[in-house]
Amino acid sequence: MRKIEALDGVVAVIIGRSYGGKSLGQGIPTGGVKVQRKISGGLKAVTQSAKGLQEIFIRTEAGREDQVAQAILALA
Repeated sequence: MRKIEALDGVVAVIIGRSYGGKSLGQGIPTGGVKVQRKISGGLKAVTQSAKGLQEIFIRTEAGREDQVAQAILALA
């Protein structure tokens, strides 16, 4: 989360709902982030934890959603 918060163009990272179950999020390594889609004000994403999936909202500066999404991919 701190790496995402430090990216240029990111205003805030807001933690959402958590879904338990190790079978959720298969294909995403623990700590990995998958951007799902752009929405008004930022990006909707999920991160894999040891116990399941955690929804996150990444608030971005206006018009920087694509740049931030690419930077998140580069973190992997």
